[in-house]
Amino acid sequence: MLDLVIIGGGPAGVAAGVYAARKQLKSHLVTYEFGGQSTVSTGIQNWIGTVEIPGLELAENLKKHLFAYKGDFVEVTEGDKVNAVEKKDDHYIVKTQNGLALETKTVLMTAGSHRRQLGVPGADKFEHRGVTYCASCDGPMFGKQDVVVVGGGNAAFESASQLLAYCKSVTLLQRGAEYRADPSTVAAVLAHPNMKGFTNTEILSVEGDQFVTGLTYKDSLTGEVHTIPCTGVFVEIGALPSTEFLNGVVELNKTGHIVTDPKTQRTSAPGIWAAGDCTDGLYHQNNIAVGDAVKALEDIYIAVKTS
Repeated sequence: MLDLVIIGGGPAGVAAGVYAARKQLKSHLVTYEFGGQSTVSTGIQNWIGTVEIPGLELAENLKKHLFAYKGDFVEVTEGDKVNAVEKKDDHYIVKTQNGLALETKTVLMTAGSHRRQLGVPGADKFEHRGVTYCASCDGPMFGKQDVVVVGGGNAAFESASQLLAYCKSVTLLQRGAEYRADPSTVAAVLAHPNMKGFTNTEILSVEGDQFVTGLTYKDSLTGEVHTIPCTGVFVEIGALPSTEFLNGVVELNKTGHIVTDPKTQRTSAPGIWAAGDCTDGLYHQNNIAVGDAVKALEDIYIAVKTS
């Protein structure tokens, strides 16, 4: 019987793993990969204590930190995903795609989120044939080509900034009236001579034959329809929580985020806590995820030791 199963290997999951080891809780961390969504970023500038770090390097550092502390207390399974959490008497069984069945007193959910799909005609058809969800992964393939970024947050502008290094032109389309990215980031990116940005746009379809040839959108103010010739469409329209397997286990809000008590990170189910992007916390950032996970671990430790 384990004291704790941690689901996820991003900043929240690793912080929880390090604290679980320090508190000598018999634990098991399950993750498909370390680092979470930050792995796609070429330069993270708000990770406190580090001026700038590539996402892949942050993931490596997180893993190293956990393995340096885990000792005999925290077992790690990498390359696997949890697909069920089941209640059994006074404890839980956490099941994975690869057949693990872990019996545990408590569970900490830190599985984060996954990218929201574009969901217009042509988006599925041309995925991996011009439609992509990772500028740092696929951007170099579009050198000296015209591309479009869909989105208006920091991730969208960061992707646009990366693409400007090698693309002929970048056009960014934002659904709402105002960009959601930091004003300084917006100003810096839009100042580039090969960059254009449009607000109040509704994406209608992705055009193409064998590969993407364009993207059609409607101006939501004028009703005019435009098609932008392009060979690449980079989608940055947010993320959805990775909580599908918890439906009916804990309370989820209308967007699928886990409802938590912000004082302790407890969920509606006794013995289950949650931290990071999978929760209904008002803000989702790496630093916040780590703090929430540490908060949860402090509460989990008390719960385990007093049970």
